[in-house]
This record gives sequence, structure tokens and C-alpha cells, in this order.
Amino acid sequence: MQQAYALKGNICYSKDRSTLKTVENGYIVVENGISAGVFEALPEKWANIPATDYGDKLIIPGLVDLHIHAPQYAFRGTGMDLELLEWLNTYTFPEEAKYGDLAYADKAYALFVKDLQNSATTRAVVFATAHVPATMLLMEKLEESGLVSFVGKVNMDRNSHPDLQEKSVEESANDTIGWLESCAGKFKNTALILTPRFIPSCTDDLMRRLSEIQKQYALPVQSHLSENQAEVEWVKELCPWSSSYGDAYARFGLFGGSVKTVMAHCVWLSGSEIELMRENGVYVAHCPQSNTNLASGIAPIRRYLDKNMSVGLGSDIAGGSSASIFRAMSDAIQVSKLYWRLIDSGCAALTVEEAFYLGTLGGGKFFGKTGSFDAGYEFDAIVIDDANIIGPVMRNIHDRLSKIIYLSDDRNVVAKYIRGKICGRK
Repeated sequence: MQQAYALKGNICYSKDRSTLKTVENGYIVVENGISAGVFEALPEKWANIPATDYGDKLIIPGLVDLHIHAPQYAFRGTGMDLELLEWLNTYTFPEEAKYGDLAYADKAYALFVKDLQNSATTRAVVFATAHVPATMLLMEKLEESGLVSFVGKVNMDRNSHPDLQEKSVEESANDTIGWLESCAGKFKNTALILTPRFIPSCTDDLMRRLSEIQKQYALPVQSHLSENQAEVEWVKELCPWSSSYGDAYARFGLFGGSVKTVMAHCVWLSGSEIELMRENGVYVAHCPQSNTNLASGIAPIRRYLDKNMSVGLGSDIAGGSSASIFRAMSDAIQVSKLYWRLIDSGCAALTVEEAFYLGTLGGGKFFGKTGSFDAGYEFDAIVIDDANIIGPVMRNIHDRLSKIIYLSDDRNVVAKYIRGKICGRK
């Protein structure tokens, strides 16, 4: 059982998507890894607990990455002049095929985990590859880091690199079940998530088999949805029996409802798909940098928020070239301005408060009660020293947060707490 303690500093967190709570020189009390609340002065009942004073630094919730590809970290920033499908075939699939070599995977995943460990990210939803040994290696490294994650062994039995594509439905299913059972009781902070790569890489028979596995093991699901127009047209050809890309997942029972589901991108959703996602509680992982790099388009996030859909942010390494969720926040604001200016003047741009919400509480909900400092939430926090970016004039916490979103990097992160424990950085 952890000891109760307090942190003192300039505290900032989201109450909801439009409300930012700030307390200057305030206290957060933590008991057994759970926030007991934020206070302007330390309450009498906790007067004698240890307290760390972070002075003028900012204390904010840990950032959540709802969509990141660990095996793509090694080639981030490459092929950014291509669109999605050509980029996948030219760079992504050949690179991911290398993870059949465990020595290569060990080196590449060590770099990936070190970056996340040093960043402001405390939780992530992660794609691995189809290789079980390399996926286990990634999970072990993430567990050792102290980060909290969902990790998925990828399933794909068509339309891929010959050294990456699984040879049959049964091979894919058996490898997945073997992976699931080998993980039983092994991890504390690293959870399992079913990962059909996307409809174009999974046959109908494989999707049916994955649906059976999902039910048997009660797994959450992650995949991709309507990222690129050519991809959407391809799904129509591959699944003429479905009414939409989202419906193709839904027909197999892998699209929300009783199945916790996160879909990355959601740039080109139809009205019926939006309603299906809203009704089923499917999470949107908004990946603005990737959608820009690969010329996919701009997801209408304002529209999703106005419909009270669940939305968070993803770095989508290596479609996105930076793993920073602060960068994802600033990109989300910028692309929303372009959407408002160029596409729909009735779709207002995102505010700083909303972007911050997406990267903390919005994405954190996928993990449960995470992403806030309200009482009862798991305590994930980062402490930011913004002295090098604040400028000569003292500003309020809101303005300082905006500068952090646009100007900070890993060097500004001076402490990191995950589930109440301080997390070592490398």
C-alpha cells in the first residue's frame, strides 16, 4: 500500500472538454495511487503527510496517446511525400517485417520505449506487429518502464508484404490465442487489446475468427477507420455486403457496444457511420499530424465533440513524425482552423482548453478514471518547468499552458507520476 503524499505547485487539469481548472500554489493529495482532490491549502486531515513543493512549476495530468505504432518508430520522418497506401507498401510493411528478427526488435523497441519514458506521455494504446515473440518483448519493455499501455499483436492475412502477412486464418488465430495465454498474469501495467490492422488487411473469415476470440477473452479492440479516400473506396470493393467502412467492423461485432473500441483517424466518416460510432460509444483517436503528413485530410473533430462522441489524440508514429502529445494538441488546433476556414465555416476551430482535454481526460477515459485530478481518478501527472519558454512577463496558468503546448519538449518534463508512483526517466 502506498503512503499518502501531496504535491504543491501550479495545478491545471480539465473538468470537462471546455472547462479548465487552475489552482496557483495549490496542493494535490494522493492516496494509494488515487487522487484525493485538489486544494488551495492542505486540509488539516493531511497536515502531516509528506509534501513535495514544485514551486512555480506546472503540474498537469499525464498525457494519453490513443494510437501509436511501436515498430514504426525506427523510420519516423520517412516517406512523408507519399499518401497512405503507397507509404504502407513502400516503407511500413517492409519495416514491420524486420520484427521477425528478435535482435532487431530489441534494439528498435528499446529506442521507442526510452522516448515514451522521457516524454510527457503516461499511457498509450500501441500497435505491435504480427510477430508474437517481438510483441512479448515490447510488452516486457513497456512494463519495465512504468508506463501504462494497451498493446496489440497485429492480425493481417491479406494485402501485405509476403514476410509480414500471416499465412492463414488459423495461423493468425492460433498465434493470437497463444499470445493471449502466454500473457496471463504476467503484466501489471500492460494490458491486451485485439488488433485487426484494418479491413483491407483482414479477410472476412479472419474477422469472424477474431470476433470469436474477442468474446472468449473479453478484449478491447483497436483498428483504423476511414483514414484516406482511396482506402475507403477499397473497402467498398472488398466488402460490398457492408453499407460503410464502420459497418464492416460492426457486422463482425468489433465496433463498440459491449466491446470497448478505439478507431484511429475517422477523417471521412459518413453521417450514418458517425451515428453508429456515437450510439456504440466507439472512441476516435484523432491523429492530425499523420493525416497532414500523408495527405489524408482533416477529421471534423468539432462535429464529433458536439455529438458528445468519445475523442482523444494519437501521435500515430510513424505517420506522425513526433511522439509528443503536446505536438498533437497544437496540430489539432491548427488543422481545425483550416477545416473551419476552407471546408465548413460552421465548424468552429478547437480551443486550447479542448485540445488539452483531448490529450488528457478525453483519451484517458479509454483507460477508465484517468486524465484528471478530481478525487477518485488514478494519479498520473507530469511536472513542467517552463522557465525557458515563459518569457519575462509573468502570465496566468492558462497562457503558460498554451505556451507549453506549442513550445515545450521533453527537456521541460522534470517529474512524472504514473498510478501514484514516480516514474524513472532515462
